[in-house]
Amino acid sequence: MVKRYLCVRLDSAGDVLLTGPAVRAVAAEAMDVTFLAGPLGTDAARLLPGVDEVLTWHCPWIAADPPQVDAGDVRDLVALLSERHFDGALVFTSFHQSPLPTALLLRLARIPWVGAVSVDYPGSLLDLRHHVADDVPEAERALSLARAAGFGSAADDGRLRLRTPLPDVGHLVGATPYVVLHPGTSVPARAWPADRFAETARALVAAGRRVLVTGSPSERHLTAIAAAGVAEDVGGRTDLAGLAAVVAGAEAIVVGNTGPAHLAAAVGTPVVSLFAPTVPASRWAPYGVPRVLLGDQRAPCADSRATRCPVPGHPCLTSVTAQQVVAALDDLVPAGRVGGGEGTREEVAS
Repeated sequence: MVKRYLCVRLDSAGDVLLTGPAVRAVAAEAMDVTFLAGPLGTDAARLLPGVDEVLTWHCPWIAADPPQVDAGDVRDLVALLSERHFDGALVFTSFHQSPLPTALLLRLARIPWVGAVSVDYPGSLLDLRHHVADDVPEAERALSLARAAGFGSAADDGRLRLRTPLPDVGHLVGATPYVVLHPGTSVPARAWPADRFAETARALVAAGRRVLVTGSPSERHLTAIAAAGVAEDVGGRTDLAGLAAVVAGAEAIVVGNTGPAHLAAAVGTPVVSLFAPTVPASRWAPYGVPRVLLGDQRAPCADSRATRCPVPGHPCLTSVTAQQVVAALDDLVPAGRVGGGEGTREEVAS
């Protein structure tokens, strides 16, 4: 059995959640698993089953808001990793990221075995240079790396999953069924207009549904707009684990391509996904749960990875109406159905 193993994913919370099945594969055979995350992914890493320790590092070649490369900071990370005497490491990345700078630091930390997906020649930086086909879902991409490294259990279904129990959020959600609207996104190019969320909230409440609006403390102004005076605004009242608990109890969630969509997938809650095509849905759509994708996937911004919409009027998402969202929710969870999602219904896509 491998004694100590390091798993690395240095970007955002949703990215970290998508490595969950791969981390469980490693943890099934390693005695101890450490996860090295970026600042935005640390809380998500703490929610992953199989993780024994979480370290945080702000990576200059992965983070969306990259710090300057600092020799002292790099030396500190190398020293921190060196003192843990890892037996091996896996570097998890997206298709547009190179694992090689990170692999170099792991070599400097004297980690004897390193694996990653890489299209570039790695020299002596990698022991396993894994290849993955295009358009593989991110969760499967990560899991395929773990399996290529010799990890994996036939008993594991490969779905996203969180540590349990989650926090008690009964004081926020009450006892009656509800749906969640989450208007915030990590970047503006993935955002559906706040007034459309408000229109949706009014329509759902008028149809007899109970609606909760979620968001981070910095999104309180946005959640107030989306709640429209009719939905229950719980924006800023949870940490990531608490948000997971709120979403876990929901019948469904309406959300853009952002971390809480993957949080919903990890707790089995159906998703109405307002998906801007700046990245491919085949890779990034909510994984393994019933879902409806809304948004023009052939819009001019497709595959651009833009953080701000390059097309006037943001047509890929502004073309989506509140009525379409309400209809999608009705398809996923007919009105009157009680309870949150368990990931058992058929997927619906559009």
